[in-house]
Amino acid sequence: MNIFLHELKSSAKSIIIWSLSMAALAVMYIFIFTGLGSDIAEFQDLMNSLPEMAKKLLSVYAESLSTLEGFYSFVFVYVVLCGAIQAMNLGLSIISKELREKTADFLLTKPVSRRTILTWKLAAAFAAIVITNIIYMCVTFTAALSVKGQFSMKAIFMISLTLLLIQAIFMVLGVVVAAMAGKLRSVIAVSLGTVFGFFILNMFGSVIGEKAIRYITPFKFFDYGYIIRNSAYEAPYLAVGAGFVVLAVAVSYLVYVKKDIHAV
Repeated sequence: MNIFLHELKSSAKSIIIWSLSMAALAVMYIFIFTGLGSDIAEFQDLMNSLPEMAKKLLSVYAESLSTLEGFYSFVFVYVVLCGAIQAMNLGLSIISKELREKTADFLLTKPVSRRTILTWKLAAAFAAIVITNIIYMCVTFTAALSVKGQFSMKAIFMISLTLLLIQAIFMVLGVVVAAMAGKLRSVIAVSLGTVFGFFILNMFGSVIGEKAIRYITPFKFFDYGYIIRNSAYEAPYLAVGAGFVVLAVAVSYLVYVKKDIHAV
């Protein structure tokens, strides 16, 4: 429990900064939607006039842009990008910082097993992204409720919930990479490279219309247009995401428990 509280406390500042930054981005677009008012139809026509490739690159669901949930999904793609960076960075740092700060040998001499250490670290990382999402949703939903007119709060909630699911995937990816790698000189460089790599792959898949890419990049697991139309997630991609999380956690335990930790 001390490990859990220590890790969570050390992440507190990062949690507040990331969650409020993502919420500010979403709230800004919600207020832009409100400010457009009767001009929203003209904005929708403008989006419709874009070349098909541009709409795919921007993840624009032009048919639903006249609704709050549709307009929200337009910016949410970039909220998820920020959330993925936060989660990947968290997963990498929660393991690798012991080597960078030269405290690994001290930690491992304590009367707790490596399995227990990793369990509490994973629990702290998951708690951090849950808290991030709670703060994000509280701020965003408060702003959404101030919007006059009819909109689907269920759709907005379901879209927002995908942030937590995608963050969980990138967090465990960061953990397994840190467990398998040696000392990482720059956590943020690895985080940015990995996340943007998957994001570019997502954009590439959108342009060429290759469905197989949807099973490769987490950014493709959730189609916001589908969520708005059906108020549901696509089960196959949800299963792939859940399966990856379980597999990554299992591999992390296998590697971390047997890994050689060099003393300072």
